[in-house]
Amino acid sequence: MPVEPLLILNDPRSDTRLARGVRAGRWVFVNGAMATDETGQLAREITENPRPLSGLPRWHKEANSMYMRASEVLRAGGSDFAHAVRTDQYLPDWRAVPFLHQVRREFCGGYVAPSTSILEPALSLAAAGMSMEVTAVVPGDGLEPKHIFPPALEVPSTSTFVPVVVAGDYVFVAGYLAAWQPGDLGGISPEAKVPEGHLWKGNRIQLEVDYIIRKKFLPALEGAGSSLANVVKAQVYVRDMADIPALNQVWARHFGSHIPATTFVPTLNPGFAIADARCEINLLAVTDSGGTRPHAIGVSPAVCDGHPVAVRAGELLCFSGLVAANESGCVAEGIEAQMEYLLDLAERTCVQAGTSLANVTRIQHFHTDLAELAPACRVWSKRLNGQPLPLSAIQVPAPLLVPDCTVQLDLWVHVPNT
Repeated sequence: MPVEPLLILNDPRSDTRLARGVRAGRWVFVNGAMATDETGQLAREITENPRPLSGLPRWHKEANSMYMRASEVLRAGGSDFAHAVRTDQYLPDWRAVPFLHQVRREFCGGYVAPSTSILEPALSLAAAGMSMEVTAVVPGDGLEPKHIFPPALEVPSTSTFVPVVVAGDYVFVAGYLAAWQPGDLGGISPEAKVPEGHLWKGNRIQLEVDYIIRKKFLPALEGAGSSLANVVKAQVYVRDMADIPALNQVWARHFGSHIPATTFVPTLNPGFAIADARCEINLLAVTDSGGTRPHAIGVSPAVCDGHPVAVRAGELLCFSGLVAANESGCVAEGIEAQMEYLLDLAERTCVQAGTSLANVTRIQHFHTDLAELAPACRVWSKRLNGQPLPLSAIQVPAPLLVPDCTVQLDLWVHVPNT
């Protein structure tokens, strides 16, 4: 089955067509759901309430509308929240998160998919307070979600998500901080901090990442019948991009020759549920005993040294975060030139993996200035001959992985006939 765009919108800012989601074989993707109306603009009941202190809080209404919009996309693709396997939320204001959690429980009941919530400066609609990505599977198509609760693994006390889900050969692990005690209520673990009063008993980012891998990911993966050798994709959110070289030392020590596709995303400071946390990470993996194996594809200075451009696992091709860089740094000035470079690289990688960029299922843009979103969308539209784009965009703090680059792409692509 080819990639099928779901619920298409015309975007007047970029003169392009956007898909609120796609269905690709057994998968359904919701892209950048927000509390929008039928035109894709923020709903008037969110932005133009003449009595803002009456009725439900704005963030509760916004979360409710966002979940309704996401449900529409899932339904159009033949799925629902009971078959979601991952959600990612982005919010400019931490005060909105408790209302998001309230509404999520109302919509999802006893099953909340593995989740990651991150604080970022702005969303593609300037007045929006939250945006959501959803990955789901089609019922009865061999990917029925299995909920895994490894005994050593806690979830945050107010979030109530399932920590790990297995769908066929695929394993989805929620976003984790280096937190400890039941419900993460102890904050960042003392193991993940430099001891108070000391200057050089370890490095904070390395301590946090090592703790997340040892105390969170190893039990999560073991409980799902997987391991670090079979991790496909990692989304790494960091509050200080200067931490990346030190972080990568720990990454290489644990993953060795099996570095997953890795995207480093800068956040606000604070950017996480625990104010002094320096990073949060989620994973996609495959089971050790299944027939699906990760295959790394490509080497490029558009990603960190030693990292693959992308990793294919069966019908999913997941990219590392791409910036328009060569050995000398950013390749060119201007968003159009950066986008052309990035899409050339992505297209070549798709061909190597046995697919096409036209089969893209999730396009995430991380911009340092959202004013560049419209021209970036036009480059995509030209490249894909007007095909509706399953695209969402977040503004993040500068710098990105390479100074002077102003956009980072994170792509998921379907590999048909696998």
